Amino acid sequence: MPPRPMTTEERYAAHLLTNYGPPALTLVRGEGAYVWDDAGRRYLDFCSGIAVNALGHAHPAWVARIAEQAGRLAHVSNLFRNEPQALLAERLTRLAGGSGRVLFCNSGAEANEALLKLARLHGRRRNGGIEGRIVKVVVAANAFHGRTFGAMAATPQEKIQGGFRPMLDGFAVGTLNDFASFEALIDDTTAAVLLEPIQGESGLTVAETGFLRRLRDLCDRRGVMLMFDEIQSGIGRTGEWFGHRYAGVKADAFSMAKGLGGGFPLGGIWVAPGFDDLFTPGSHGTTFGGNPLACAAASAVLDVIESEDLPGRIVTNTPVWHRALLDAASVRPDVVTGVRGIGYMSGIALSRPVAPLVAALRDNGLLCAPAGGDVIRLLPPLNATASELAESAAILGRALATLPA
Repeated sequence: MPPRPMTTEERYAAHLLTNYGPPALTLVRGEGAYVWDDAGRRYLDFCSGIAVNALGHAHPAWVARIAEQAGRLAHVSNLFRNEPQALLAERLTRLAGGSGRVLFCNSGAEANEALLKLARLHGRRRNGGIEGRIVKVVVAANAFHGRTFGAMAATPQEKIQGGFRPMLDGFAVGTLNDFASFEALIDDTTAAVLLEPIQGESGLTVAETGFLRRLRDLCDRRGVMLMFDEIQSGIGRTGEWFGHRYAGVKADAFSMAKGLGGGFPLGGIWVAPGFDDLFTPGSHGTTFGGNPLACAAASAVLDVIESEDLPGRIVTNTPVWHRALLDAASVRPDVVTGVRGIGYMSGIALSRPVAPLVAALRDNGLLCAPAGGDVIRLLPPLNATASELAESAAILGRALATLPA
């Protein structure tokens, strides 16, 4: 008798490295804001692949664009031009303000690595072409910028850095929203400041408008680049195309990924005029970055966001949704301490560890992501409907009712 075929769960256990904890579900299909597991159960997906699935699952315009491009030209490398990359770069520079230049890569960590290289090149230019003195990048405590060595060094968290030291040097850590802590660190060896407009992984902490404006002025006076990590907060998720826009400040450069490809791996950076000549031929590169298939997928995402004015819908829907979440949470003031975040990058702050509520939400049909140990992230697709947002609040109420006192 032939052996029983292994399940997906068993294959994971047998053949995948254990850098992730055991996943709770095997998902097999998605449509819009919903996914189904291998037992046929449906879930409202407000994890969205951790803010990746900007249009939800299997959006017909996105699927059609990928299929059409795959049948024409999928990859050529950056030894040659391809039209989808040129069109996407043109569009992103328009959305970023109408000028500057773009570089494409494959992921958020790669995009942040490119920003760090850009900062080093800026420091070298400020130092008259000599390397090694103006190298410092100031980051914020509890930041998360990725797990490659440069991005990891810019992520001052023991759970990220532990086991991998020595770190790349040249980083100093200030306290988000404490201007004095940043002012004390920005000196004549500082090349750049790198910040998330909203700290996603560590608990949906928003950089305050006044803090960012004072920091922008300080960077201008000291010749320091102000760079934003828009990996999670960009591409419309906050109701602005890029998260730092809520503060009315300009960036010298920012990274993007996640929602940009809508589920297809794609990252990139935008660099402002005055800094967009720092990369020269041979100073950086990527085999897959900006391939026609990825760029076509991103263009489909941007088409839908623009044609349906999804940022505008987010601005309209968010206050109603947040009130509904607070109303649902009011039955358990011993558990929920508040709702935080901006737009569809929102979180439920708890007075206890998140794992039991994440599990209870899943059992009641809502998928979400933890953040910082005591915050649950809700990251709906940008085209989530008002009824789907209301459904998430109703599920929250039911899940909270199941938790022990």
